[in-house]
Amino acid sequence: MTTSHSPFKSKGGLARLFKALRYSAQGLAAAFRHEAAFRQELLLAVVMTPMAFWLGRNPIETMMLLGTLVLLLIVELLNSAMEALADAITLEPHPLVGRAKDLGSAAVMLTILLGAAVWVCVALRL
Repeated sequence: MTTSHSPFKSKGGLARLFKALRYSAQGLAAAFRHEAAFRQELLLAVVMTPMAFWLGRNPIETMMLLGTLVLLLIVELLNSAMEALADAITLEPHPLVGRAKDLGSAAVMLTILLGAAVWVCVALRL
């Protein structure tokens, strides 16, 4: 039985790890260069990271606060990736492309609301 593999998939090993790290760094650089929302959220994370260590009463609370910041960046990266892919497919208005972009935006909004709720709960000692 012959299985076909994508020519873009690597074979594995240490070289694959280094390529994956390079691709990840390129993705972060592209997000910083091209995505205003990512830059704003990254600035928010940089400013709020020291506050997480100050507000958190124990390592769990501190990690929860930091986790919400990282989660927001992750969701924004996924949203930006989806928007870039949608724009590569078509720049013409299309109901499914519009829905996909709205869904990505909703995911970012829910992540922001979750993060705000966690930060308020920790800050108010709830």
